[in-house]
Amino acid sequence: METVNQNNLLSGSFFDSKYFDPGYLFNHGVTYLHNFFSYIFSEQVTNLGKTALFFLAMFFLVIICYTAVRLLEIRAKEKKHLKHEIEEYAHNKAEYEKHLHEEVGGSKNERWSKTLSYLFSQHASDWKLAIIEADSMLENLMDQLGFRGETLGDRLKLANQENFPNLTKAWEVHTVRNRIAHEGLAFELSQHEAKRVIALYEQIFHEYGYI
Repeated sequence: METVNQNNLLSGSFFDSKYFDPGYLFNHGVTYLHNFFSYIFSEQVTNLGKTALFFLAMFFLVIICYTAVRLLEIRAKEKKHLKHEIEEYAHNKAEYEKHLHEEVGGSKNERWSKTLSYLFSQHASDWKLAIIEADSMLENLMDQLGFRGETLGDRLKLANQENFPNLTKAWEVHTVRNRIAHEGLAFELSQHEAKRVIALYEQIFHEYGYI
């Protein structure tokens, strides 16, 4: 009986503790929150926060300035490189066209001079004529080299890389000529592309001293 009373006494004293008193816990909770927010918003902490934000802002400002400067440097280099590429391309193009113009007046093959005159015409239809004329010249060259056949395509089929090293180029330009012949007005040809094709014909003809 005495043991039971002691247990009840201990149990009652434990649950009657102030730590189980809602009023006590609420008041202390409010006090702690008040002290916490008072500290957070105190002048010392506020000044410390402002200082930290200032240094953080300065850090990002430096990063932004550095990035901006690097972007300007990169763009300046790209612009300089692009300008150099354009100037080099313009120079090479001028030299190539000068060479072709010289060929017009100085080629020993009159048909080649006529071909180039078509190439430098202002009319797109003449650019196609230049390729057709050059292809006809290639057919004559193949005939002179001993390749027989009804068409240029037949003669190219009889050739190989050993007896006609420019075979790949010849097939490429002849294919363009065939597209012009078969597609007619539907085949669009720029002057730049026409010059490229004529340049391939020129390489073939020069190798055999045909022009």
